[in-house]
This record gives sequence, structure tokens and C-alpha cells, in this order.
Amino acid sequence: MIPVRHFHRLAWVAVIVAFGVIFLGGFTRLNNAGLSCPDWPTCYGKITWPTSEADIAHANATFERAVEVHKAVWEQVHRILAASLGLLVFTLALLAARRRPQGLATVAAGTLLVVAAIFAYIKVDHGLALGLAAAGQAVWLSGLVRWADGVTRLSMGLLMLVTFQALLGMWTVIWLVKPVIVMSHLLGGLATFSLLTVLAWWSTPNAMRLHVDAPALRRWLWAGLGLLVLQIALGGWVAANYAALACGLDFPTCKGEWWPATDFAEGFVLWRGIGVDYEGGVLDAAARAAIQLTHRIGALVVAAYFVLLGFRLAFTPGFRGSGVLLLVLLVAQVALGIANVVMGLPLYVATAHLLVAVLMLFTVVTLLARLRSPGA
Repeated sequence: MIPVRHFHRLAWVAVIVAFGVIFLGGFTRLNNAGLSCPDWPTCYGKITWPTSEADIAHANATFERAVEVHKAVWEQVHRILAASLGLLVFTLALLAARRRPQGLATVAAGTLLVVAAIFAYIKVDHGLALGLAAAGQAVWLSGLVRWADGVTRLSMGLLMLVTFQALLGMWTVIWLVKPVIVMSHLLGGLATFSLLTVLAWWSTPNAMRLHVDAPALRRWLWAGLGLLVLQIALGGWVAANYAALACGLDFPTCKGEWWPATDFAEGFVLWRGIGVDYEGGVLDAAARAAIQLTHRIGALVVAAYFVLLGFRLAFTPGFRGSGVLLLVLLVAQVALGIANVVMGLPLYVATAHLLVAVLMLFTVVTLLARLRSPGA
């Protein structure tokens, strides 16, 4: 059931904003600006960032990290856009739940607790902040389990996910770009984008695509989605551990060898404790090479599967365009991945590599959200 007439339009706006948040997040990370604002959610104590000479001097005297305005701008604009996405998701949840029993009260009560958690964090009461945030999530969860409608449940789930994403963004800063948090933040952003895409299609009138072979196609697509998410996670792990150039500028070899010295055990340790500054990476060359080679092997597997998936769709009546699109995106993604290495990780190529992965994700999620069997 569609909550209001223009609900789907608002959902599509949220999809576009989520795409922008992922772009800015990736650009900020690849530009080594992830710690350019040492506090959260403010930036050197300001809603925006220090600009005047007096503000910069005061920030430099107050915080251990010196102000780099050209980087702080990107970090704080990313946060502001993420906050705008949060407001959009809140509005969608409010509209979806307003006709449910205690719907408005549930959304509002959870929101007040989360907002209170933010102010508690700013006042440096971290324990209270975490407790309030957990209480807000619990209130929203109570609504999610009570209401059976898919659109309402998905809207509430997105509200919970976006709030958890904010926590991951905070932990990224206070735990000094800890790789497992950075990778989780990326995956959370992609999950938000994907679920918003599903919500937008579900609420768009006459958006479903009926096909007699839908069950088989959906199995192909689910497998492709799983492989793609795993490969994106590996890409996030490469970026978070500064392993993109672990093989130098060599491709397809690595440091002039097909299999150089590697340390997989060290390269894939997820938790290394708190208090270490991970900016620039802490792993040795062998561990970084192991991460890079794993990503390359994953790319081979994903490429092989998506070639099969693309041709499977291209030769299915009604899905030729989707199949061709996936194949084009796959070729572009492989080319960008190789260019990242041989060109020394130019910022624009690395950012494009992320965005094409997001477009592949959007294509697969769109097909899954719209595909239905006749009579279903």
C-alpha cells in the first residue's frame, strides 16, 4: 500500500541523495580527508568548518590536528548531505507509519531519543549517548515488528539503518579510520542506497515487470548480488588499508611477480584494538599485497559471473537492455580497476571505480525489486 500520492517521488529523491552521499564519502576517503574534522558531528566545533584566520587559529590551538580547510570542506559537506538524507528517510518513515496504530508516536519518540543522544555525545557523555541511541532504535524496532505492510516496514528499517550509519560515521572519526569501521560504513551506505531503491520501486505505480521465468532469473540475480557485495567489501578493505598500490604500478603481475611475498593472516585481521591511528595504513608490504591480490582474484570471479549473467539477461525477452547495460558497466569497471593500478590511483579514476560499482549494484537491485512471476 502506497502511504501518500507522491511518496515514490520523495523516495526517488532520497535515492539520488544517497548516491551523492556515497560519492562524497568515497571522494573524501580517497582524498585522505577522513580525519580532516577531528570532532563529530561538528567540525572543529563549528556546524560548517573554520574559514577565517581567527577561527583557524583558535581551532589549531584547541585541537591536536591542524586545520586543512580544503579537506575539511569535503568532510563536513559529506556530513551535511548525510544529515539531509536522514531527514528524508525520517519523512518517509513518518508518512509510511502515520496511519498505523501509534505510528506517529513511535517514529517521533524514537527520533527524540536519537536527537537527545547526539546532544549527549556533544556534551561528552558517551555512555548516555549510546544508551539513548539504543533506546531510540528499540522504539523503532517495536513499530517494525508490529506493522505487516512491506513499505512501512522497509521505511522503519531504513530509519534504523541510517541512524546506525551515523554511529559508524562517528566511530570512523573517534577510532581514527579503523579499517573494519571504514569498510562497514561503506557497506552500510550501499545497503541504505539499495533499500531506498527497493522502496522507490515498490511505491512507484505499475513498476513491476512480469516474466514467466522470474524465479530462475531471481536466483541468478541473487547470486550476482552476493558476489558483487563481497567484491565491494574487498574493495573497501583495500582502500581502508591503503593497499591499492601494494603491487606498485604492475598489472597483471604484482611487483614484477605473479605471486610475491604475501601475509594473508595479517592482512585480514578485522579487529586490532582502539587507539591506533590508521591513517596511511599500519600493515607491512606483504599484508597489503595479500589484500590487493585477493581483490584481483575476486574481480576475476565477479567478472566471469557477470558476463554469464549479462548474456543470460540479454537473451531473455524483455531484458536485453538490462543485460547489455550490465555488460557495459562490467567492462568499464574492469578498465577503471586496471587504470587505478597502472596510473598510480588518480583521484578521479578511483572515484569513478566506486561509482560504477554503485551503478552495477543499482541495476541488480532494480531488477530484483521489479521482477515478479505472473499472478504473484
